[in-house]
Amino acid sequence: MSLFSTIFATPAKRRIERAGFALYTQAVRAARLPLYYAVWGVPDTLDGRFDLVGLFAAVLIRRLRTESKPGPALAQAVFDAMFADMDTNLREMGVSDMAVGKRVREMWEGFHGRAVAYEAALSTDDEALLAEALARNVWRGSGAGGDGVGLARHIMVVQARLAAQNLADLAAGRIEFPDPEGTQND
Repeated sequence: MSLFSTIFATPAKRRIERAGFALYTQAVRAARLPLYYAVWGVPDTLDGRFDLVGLFAAVLIRRLRTESKPGPALAQAVFDAMFADMDTNLREMGVSDMAVGKRVREMWEGFHGRAVAYEAALSTDDEALLAEALARNVWRGSGAGGDGVGLARHIMVVQARLAAQNLADLAAGRIEFPDPEGTQND
């Protein structure tokens, strides 16, 4: 959220932006749980963490954009919060001001491609298709010991639990992601 948009935003828009930021923050917190990296083999790298944050954000945005008002605005606010965070993180890592825009655009394109792949699997509840998309994107097709099936099963649970959550709670920035420990051996 820029200073300009903050000054001129309506109170309703500011509430949506705050809720979107809170939802995105919870998605990041969910994606940072050690089990994904230690047990399911998600690469504990900058790319691996981006892929997992993007996965959680994509599932969340998918849930929100199909809702009635304020769902689509919340989906956009989550997306905006994600890429504002990416911009900030790149700057903190020392990427030059001149290069940040290009890097964020590359990240956006990567996120968009992944979200489309995940959407195809999630819209049909096809766990095998999701596991294939995860293998291609999270493990970059390397076949390097990742548990795409376990992660896909968990993400299907995430999708179902998000679908059951009340839009009013989401609009207030409250969300509950399921614990991966509970789906690890399903």
